[in-house]
Amino acid sequence: MESIGSPWMWAGFIGFVLAMLALDLGVFHRQAHKVGVKEAGIWSLVWVGCALAFNALLWNSFGPQRGMEFLTGYLIEKALSVDNIFVFVLIFGAFSVPEAYQHRVLFWGILGALVMRAIFVGLGAALIASFHWVLYLFGAFLVITGIKMLLMRDQGFDPRKNPLFRLFQRLVPAVETYHGPAFTVVKDGRRYATPLLLVLVAVELTDLVFAVDSVPAIFAVTKDPFIVFTSNIFAILGLRSLYFLLAGVVGRFHLLKVGLSLVLVFVGLKMLLVEVFKVPVTWSLAVIGLLVGGSVAASLLLPRKAAASPAGLPEGGVP
Repeated sequence: MESIGSPWMWAGFIGFVLAMLALDLGVFHRQAHKVGVKEAGIWSLVWVGCALAFNALLWNSFGPQRGMEFLTGYLIEKALSVDNIFVFVLIFGAFSVPEAYQHRVLFWGILGALVMRAIFVGLGAALIASFHWVLYLFGAFLVITGIKMLLMRDQGFDPRKNPLFRLFQRLVPAVETYHGPAFTVVKDGRRYATPLLLVLVAVELTDLVFAVDSVPAIFAVTKDPFIVFTSNIFAILGLRSLYFLLAGVVGRFHLLKVGLSLVLVFVGLKMLLVEVFKVPVTWSLAVIGLLVGGSVAASLLLPRKAAASPAGLPEGGVP
């Protein structure tokens, strides 16, 4: 099926994203401040509203099939992005990042994520177009990843143990204290990285890992690179506000990882069985909604006995 993304549609979408990001940082978050629940809630509604409006535009312009593909891809990425929030909580806790500077880190982190996702989508689309068997490779990878996530117990996460992060620390001179919202500081005529830049690197490495799972998952729904890219990007754009909205309560959703694991297994099997039985998009949307919604509801109905924050950190997030 031919892609619906003409050059002017690609240019228009990218222009819209850049304009919204400029408005976000240049107007609403010009001054570093703690993002409260009310502000995060408003921005979450704005981003979800933008995604649904774009969905309606695709639906009216290209038919319900393409509209459902976008909505399902958006829901998959939105659900998987909650896993990012668990890790963001751990990173900010491990580095004791002041709340006033967390939005700045996530803004630039997600800006880098947009570039990485574009590269992943482009490579994925090119591979599938040239080598159809790659689709089965993606499917097997998602099934294995989902099973591993389902069986693996929560473990403490320390971004400082990542080999790429440790290499960055060795190569880039850094100071040990925060200097406001600055990523670098000049001392004695020499430029140093602040801890905030180190946190940004950890956030970028985290998204790189998650992109490996999330981008192939959307290819299970549609092969159209425009729909894969736009649904992915809309979910990522709303990730910052979703973090500030859920960071304080995300630890309550202890069964969410089960739901996300089953989502990955489902979309992986969908890819592997595409030549045997093609699962309708509406069925995919229903199954994914049931798995994610069911895991959230089960978490609230069956709370953990021992109060703990994600991945074993004590309440408050700071080890």
